[in-house]
Amino acid sequence: MDFFRGIQYNIQGLALSFRHPALLWLGFLRFAVILILALLFSGLIFVYHDVILSGIWTMPKSYLLVYVWHLVSWVLSLVLAALAVVGAYLLAQVFFCVFIMDYMSRLTEKIVLGKEISYADTSLGAFFIYLIRQEIPRAVIPMVITIGIMVAGLFTPLGPVIFFLSAIAAGVFLAWDNTDLVPARQMIPFGKRLGFLQKNLWFHIGFGLLLIVPWLNILMLSFAPVGATLYHIDKNRLTITD
Repeated sequence: MDFFRGIQYNIQGLALSFRHPALLWLGFLRFAVILILALLFSGLIFVYHDVILSGIWTMPKSYLLVYVWHLVSWVLSLVLAALAVVGAYLLAQVFFCVFIMDYMSRLTEKIVLGKEISYADTSLGAFFIYLIRQEIPRAVIPMVITIGIMVAGLFTPLGPVIFFLSAIAAGVFLAWDNTDLVPARQMIPFGKRLGFLQKNLWFHIGFGLLLIVPWLNILMLSFAPVGATLYHIDKNRLTITD
């Protein structure tokens, strides 16, 4: 079943990365970029936390409301910290990690096949711009929509169900952000690549499942491009055989 194959390829990519130092260091580099930006954004938010809170609600004089004010302060801190991590992830993806992910994908092809099977016949500069342009609709927009749905779900009776479905959707889009590396490098039109996601939805649900598990996702996200590339390599072999 495609669902279990998705989980399998994610684990295979992690295993291959730990056997090859180059992939291992690239994965840790991607993680370090996201971590540094997350710490930077979180630091700025906590520095200006009181200013932000004062703009929302100044400290009341009532002793009873002061307790509520402190509760709101803690909730605001958690929400802003979560937004800082998401913002750091999206910024890192668009301007830094997409290049690391693409190189990890190319390196995986070389390790497994001895050569690259996917490439774009264009200049290096034009290809870098192309990668950034592709990353915005592939990662940023779906993530913003998913977070919006999660927030909206908190204010409806079906909030837990909506939250669960939103988490699955986030996993699918995170998976696609990795499985789309090879087709994007071949400059296949965006519409066809989106169709590939729709046709292989269960695979992406399985692949994305490990990308939304708290703490484990930190590790799996760093090396997901490897498993996604292994999937395309095997898929290409089956196509040639058929």
